[in-house]
Amino acid sequence: MKHAILFAALLFPAVSQAAPLMLTTESYPPFNFRENGEYKGSSVEQVDILMKAAGIDYKMEMMPWARAIALAENDGNTCVFTTVHNQERDPAFKWIEPLLTSRTVLIRKAGSGVDPKSLADARQFNVGTQRDDFTQTILQENGFARIDLATDLELTMKKLLSGRVDLMPISEKYYDKLKREGVPIEATLVLAQDVYSIACNPAVPDATVAKMQAGLDALIADGTQKRLFEKYGLADD
Repeated sequence: MKHAILFAALLFPAVSQAAPLMLTTESYPPFNFRENGEYKGSSVEQVDILMKAAGIDYKMEMMPWARAIALAENDGNTCVFTTVHNQERDPAFKWIEPLLTSRTVLIRKAGSGVDPKSLADARQFNVGTQRDDFTQTILQENGFARIDLATDLELTMKKLLSGRVDLMPISEKYYDKLKREGVPIEATLVLAQDVYSIACNPAVPDATVAKMQAGLDALIADGTQKRLFEKYGLADD
């Protein structure tokens, strides 16, 4: 009898509950950041709201961007945000959007003599960005050869303000927020118009992606997204 029970258990193992969906992100305030051990930001709050509305169990983890996006590319139960939806990335993921729409601008330290009038001019300068960030691709596609790669945005900003790099690309909305806070930076050129999204591994079920999109659509429709933009200093003037 015991052998029969063991045989049945091998043939019909107990059904285990599906693992929580992993959501990876980076420190990129005011979209995603850590404060007193708590994850905050306009995108973090949107993701929390839409996932709870969708009834999907999830786990969120903040890490360097290169690791965050690599996990979403290679792990069938992972999504990454806040991810720019560009042509290169489009076929690699399933998309939930928009968490944000914004232009990307090249900025310099205020008072710097670095003053490119075109992208061709800008190529002569040392430009800092984050490893495997979408801006690295934009810079490479536009012929920038002097690209200084860091692990995260905070380190790139420190390099800009200390003069170790001449220019860096950031979201125009984030640039506007930093200016209001008195950070000594100035915009020079526009690099791109971007849609920021949640990017899921293709193995994430379509039904899960549809529920997530419905949750995002709802918080946009009821004004929650706009209120979060206002809360984090991202609202249009």
